[in-house]
Amino acid sequence: MKKLLSLFSLLAIVVAAGAQPRCNGDGTVTFLYKNGNAKKVQVDVQFAGRHDMTRSADGLWTVTLGPAAPDMYPYCFIVDGISVMDPENQQYFPNEGFKNSLLEIPSTTGSLPHDIRDVEHGRIEYVNYYSKTLGATNHAIVYLPPSYMRNMQKRYPAFYLISGTTDTEEVYYKVGRVNYILDNLLADGKAKEMIVVLPYGNPSHLFTGSGLPAAGPANGAPQTRFGGDVFSRDLINDLLPYVDKNYRTKADSDHRAIGGFSRGGNQALYNGLTNLDKFSYLCSYSSFTSTDIPNVYDQAADTNRKIHLFWLGVGTDDFLFGNARDYMEFLDKKGIRSVKEFTNDKFGHTWMNAKYFLAKTLPLLFNKKAAEAAMKDGKPAPAATGKEQQFTPGVMARLFPKPIISPEYTEQGIIFRFKAPEAQKVELECEILPENIELQRDSDGVWSTTLTDYLFETFKYCFVVDGTRVADPNNMYLSPDKGFKYSICDNPHSPFNFASQEDIAHGRVAYDLGRNEAWYTSAMPQQGGMMMPVMIQLIPGDGDTMESWFKVGGADAIVDRLLADGNTKPCILTTSNLEFMQNAGMPQMPGFKIRTVRADDYPTWSQRRRALAKLLLTIGKEPAPQMPAFGGGFGGGFGGGFGGGFGGNE
Repeated sequence: MKKLLSLFSLLAIVVAAGAQPRCNGDGTVTFLYKNGNAKKVQVDVQFAGRHDMTRSADGLWTVTLGPAAPDMYPYCFIVDGISVMDPENQQYFPNEGFKNSLLEIPSTTGSLPHDIRDVEHGRIEYVNYYSKTLGATNHAIVYLPPSYMRNMQKRYPAFYLISGTTDTEEVYYKVGRVNYILDNLLADGKAKEMIVVLPYGNPSHLFTGSGLPAAGPANGAPQTRFGGDVFSRDLINDLLPYVDKNYRTKADSDHRAIGGFSRGGNQALYNGLTNLDKFSYLCSYSSFTSTDIPNVYDQAADTNRKIHLFWLGVGTDDFLFGNARDYMEFLDKKGIRSVKEFTNDKFGHTWMNAKYFLAKTLPLLFNKKAAEAAMKDGKPAPAATGKEQQFTPGVMARLFPKPIISPEYTEQGIIFRFKAPEAQKVELECEILPENIELQRDSDGVWSTTLTDYLFETFKYCFVVDGTRVADPNNMYLSPDKGFKYSICDNPHSPFNFASQEDIAHGRVAYDLGRNEAWYTSAMPQQGGMMMPVMIQLIPGDGDTMESWFKVGGADAIVDRLLADGNTKPCILTTSNLEFMQNAGMPQMPGFKIRTVRADDYPTWSQRRRALAKLLLTIGKEPAPQMPAFGGGFGGGFGGGFGGGFGGNE
């Protein structure tokens, strides 16, 4: 099995590197994009900037750039002035705004911290929890070390790791590769086992365009102030208690760390310094924080006693370098000990730096001896030259302009908007519409249309700009398709949308990257005796991935809602092939059988959701099969899905 998982991991690298774009033996990269309608196409990639591409007679645009060092780089195509993701690349950069694909130039030596190596891998779980701060459901991702499911008595320290401005909770997983970095360090004996929690750093954005009241800044406004803000209150009052209740954590300051990149670094430092009774390891990657925190900076001896590790890293070519350096100097003057790290070869404010800093700090977390040695070796901040870049309101406005809200849910309908001043024609393409709808342009170059039907449906859509499909750049929800990535329209007022669900129990979704499987385990009722969960196989459709049934189909939200209302029974949903269960004798269990829903049996996701809901309602009326007595191998037979779903609950 270990060799099989390794083969899957290797194939993942080969597919990512060999499909689009092409990584050449000399370190250069050839970008390819097929579009016969385009007049001009450029590629914009982090290691080389923006470059024109050359068109062949059949509409294939190409350019070769580099060489570039092995790493992961975001890129996109600029098609007649419009940013477009690579439709042939399955890897993408999760973000509230910009839509980029991910180029992975693999290391031939296995020397990169985030390389997918032949080692034991941890588990990734997507969790939903009710936030009293928000008055709504919030989201997070949890990494569990490889030993977590084997030793049910062991408790673990927890590291809260926050992504940057406009990033989602997925970025430190899909771009920062925290799971693979930690897997490799654990295999080499260079880090302590830990749980890693990835919060969503801008929860107010969940309400943008929803028509629901936002518990924070105005819709669309970037969150730049900290202290008493909605993220901090949710983190301390809602997420921490949820994690400590549902996972086997060591819930004290000696066993909690907090860190983050960019805005996430600011949030990490502020929340760490204002909660030193909860965190003793603090990490900032390419950031800084307020110099006005009472009872911290002016009480250096007490602060130093409470902090085991205060780690600060930034690139000298980062636009935040000046602010970060000034903060380091401030700490030195106050007598606050810290470790400082600088880079100059990772393109500034980038996720190459974020991964590098993460790999440097993980070995120090929850290791008092190593952390103290690093703190003793900490050097003073470099002297100011007066030429350092500074983060100003003008820079903020340039980097994060006020976004356009799309889609926006109103009493009149769903409004779709797309800014393209130079476009000649923009259309809305939806899977539920028989034909495209033309958008109308205003004087600012913003095209819009209002959909008055299908208000409570869930569907994939995109814009067609002068013949080119484009995902909605203002919608953070992308359909994780194998090819072109559509945007997702999912009315937040629907009972099967997490935004409208009150304080109910939620199951968890885990993705097995080795087997390319998704497993959902519903919340189990608190009752004597364990009920046998219903097994449902969700078969992805043509072009879908293992994530599609959950991120577009909302299968987990449907079960959560129906189970909370008493209309169905505890379930395990999986995209795995369950034929192996025929050999386990399970069909002979009284009342037990496997159900199947095939996506390709239904033309739209709205119909697929209805089919699943109908099946679950039918199951709710059937007698409940009871859990049989097993000798111990039951949970492992489900690829960790069944055993993992229950093993984490206290």
